[in-house]
Amino acid sequence: MTADHYAALGLAANATLADIKKAFRQKASFYHPDRNNAPDAALQFQAVQKAYEVLSDDTARQAYDDNRRRNLLDDPLQTAQEIWQAYSTRILTTTTAS
Repeated sequence: MTADHYAALGLAANATLADIKKAFRQKASFYHPDRNNAPDAALQFQAVQKAYEVLSDDTARQAYDDNRRRNLLDDPLQTAQEIWQAYSTRILTTTTAS
């Protein structure tokens, strides 16, 4: 099972970079093994670090979002509509440019 980086940071998929940074600082501080004695704190801290690593990098985030859509982790109907709209736009752009 693939980790949901947005869920690890407690964010929606449309979060801004500022939202991502803020959530990372809060979650990392909370789950840091030196500050949290919970048995799973180290694993949660690693998940938060990985989520930030992916979501704060534009290229990695785009690849992750594309993969989420392919795997239909988001709403399948919304995903289908986004794919159709992108396809239609590309076809219309190509047709009018010719």
